[in-house]
Amino acid sequence: MIIKRYIVDNMNEAMTRIRYELGNDAVIVSQRKIRQKGIIGFIKPKKIEVTAAADDKSKKSKENSDKDKNESLQKEINELKEMMASLLGQKEQSKIKTQDRSKTKQRLLENDIPIEIIEDIYNAIKENNGNKKLSSKKIEKEIKLIIEKIIKINEKKDCRLQVFIGPTGVGKTTTIAKIASMYSLYQQKKVGLITIDTYRIGAVEQLKTYSDILGIPFKVALSIKDIPKAIDEMKECDVILIDTTGRNCKNMMQISETRKYVETINADIVHLVLSMTTKQGDIKKIIENYKTVNYNSLILTKVDETLTYGSILTSCFYGNVPISFITTGQNVPEDIEEANKDRLLKLVLGDDN
Repeated sequence: MIIKRYIVDNMNEAMTRIRYELGNDAVIVSQRKIRQKGIIGFIKPKKIEVTAAADDKSKKSKENSDKDKNESLQKEINELKEMMASLLGQKEQSKIKTQDRSKTKQRLLENDIPIEIIEDIYNAIKENNGNKKLSSKKIEKEIKLIIEKIIKINEKKDCRLQVFIGPTGVGKTTTIAKIASMYSLYQQKKVGLITIDTYRIGAVEQLKTYSDILGIPFKVALSIKDIPKAIDEMKECDVILIDTTGRNCKNMMQISETRKYVETINADIVHLVLSMTTKQGDIKKIIENYKTVNYNSLILTKVDETLTYGSILTSCFYGNVPISFITTGQNVPEDIEEANKDRLLKLVLGDDN
């Protein structure tokens, strides 16, 4: 591990030096404002002290060999666990299939809808109809009505102050760029971008590049105290989009830190960004743990990268908040859509050919 300390005038200078000396994978460990030494330090502006770290790939040794073996063994154990869980899941699915041959139910199973959600839907059908025997056609109609109620669409997507939260790797920064382009190019709105994700050099540079292309203001908030000032400097903007650091959903301390930032921002809308390639169990965990941040919107990404769409229903079922957007590719700004109930319903039911 290489750790270096930089004394700079601004974060742009720091990021340029860090990227040049440590590479794009470098991580900012800390940053703070300091005075220069001597009496003159009380006159001149404060400097910024930035500490960054990066892996020293040239110092790999035998110690890592044992670690790699243990990780490989653990990976094999996890794969066996997943295989057993998959076999048990297939057995449960087989039971459900023999109980009811409804075409809609088969499509739900094939489209990776979790068994517990399917059972919940069928229990609701029984309650709604007093345990009466229903024809397959009637059951299909009831299922569609229930799923339609589960999938909610956000009709108020044009809020001024919007925050984006979520785990790492879901495409959050790219999604923000798409939405900024949509507002700026297609709706002729004045858009501002703010990031508090100073941990990843690449993410800051990516958002800065998009802001330069679109000709819109961009600010970096180094701490919670910098947020109100950054927002105030964009008071002429119709829409302000704020990027946050991706967090491990299992690390509640990190999520708590995100919650503090969001509370300081006092946003009109907080989007939880979820990837539709994420495993069903992980989606449920992410949704539950991020509820402390009080999100009120979902954005579903990478819809184009999956062949089954059960994750859409899982997100709506456990999140219980409306969907604002879905993304369908890497192209900016084309590959983003405002959420449409008919479109999502067809995907979930396997009717979207």
